Amino acid sequence: MAARRIAQSSVNWAALAERVPQNQKTNLTAFKSMSDKYLRSVMANPETPPKLDWAFYQKNVPVAGMVDKFQKAYEALQVPYPADNVTSQVEAQEKQVHEEISKFVKVSEGRITDYQSQIAALKALLPFDQMTMEDYRDAYPDQALDAINRPSFWPHNPEEQEVGAPNAEPHH
Repeated sequence: MAARRIAQSSVNWAALAERVPQNQKTNLTAFKSMSDKYLRSVMANPETPPKLDWAFYQKNVPVAGMVDKFQKAYEALQVPYPADNVTSQVEAQEKQVHEEISKFVKVSEGRITDYQSQIAALKALLPFDQMTMEDYRDAYPDQALDAINRPSFWPHNPEEQEVGAPNAEPHH
C-alpha cells in the first residue's frame, strides 16, 4: 500500500504552464488549485486507518456478539484499488507519438537544409537594383525577356501575343 501513496504532485506545472496558451492560463490556475487541494486532503489522512481497540468495545457494548460481528466485518473489508489496464495503451501511444515526432524532425531537417540552400542562393545573387538585363537573364532564364526566341508584344499577356509565336498560346 505504501507504493500507492501519493507523495507529491507528479505534474510539472511550470513545464505545463509554458505550453498553455495565454487565454487558457486562468483555467490552468484553477485546475492546479483543485489538484493541490485534492493532494492536501489526501495527505491530511493517514496512510492506514487507525487501529480500533476492540477490547474496549467488548467491555462497554452490552449487546452480545455485536462487537465480534463488527470486528469480523471490519477486518474483512477490502477497499478495491482499481486495476491498471490503460498504462500499456498510454505507453504504446507515447511510443507511436515519439516515432511520429522523430519522422517529423527528420523531414523538417531536410526542409531546413533545402531552405538554407535556397537562402544561400538568393543571398549570392546580385541585388535587383544593381542588376542589368543580362544579369537578370543569367539568373532567371525562364522569366527574362528574349526578343529573338520568345518575342513579346505589349501588353505582354498571352491573349495579346501573335498566334504562331514560339511562346504564344492560341486564341480561343
